[in-house]
Amino acid sequence: MVTRWLWRVLGVTCVGIGAAGTVVPLLPTTPFLLVAAWAFARGSERWRQWLLNHPRFGPPIHAWQSQRAIPRKVKWIGIASVVASLGIALWAQLPPAALAIQVIALVCVTIFLLTRPDA
Repeated sequence: MVTRWLWRVLGVTCVGIGAAGTVVPLLPTTPFLLVAAWAFARGSERWRQWLLNHPRFGPPIHAWQSQRAIPRKVKWIGIASVVASLGIALWAQLPPAALAIQVIALVCVTIFLLTRPDA
């Protein structure tokens, strides 16, 4: 009983963060919605179905679960976010070691995005 409640709390929290990501620049939406769907599968099938059938949040979840695909628009938004993050890091004059770590991570994210099929 307590664990189902904790899964629901995690799901609701991730839906909230994902919803905020629809309007907050650089905050991703889909990864949080995927975690929410995963958590709801363990805590509440009714809430999972609500999320999967949601007109805004459901399609990217279905695309990922069925094809491991990311919508093209989302890919380009992600890449633009990567570029913006790197620009902010350069503007903030991060130490070279921190900048190198960030570049490696951002290159990995970009490769991941570009190698997923289009939804």
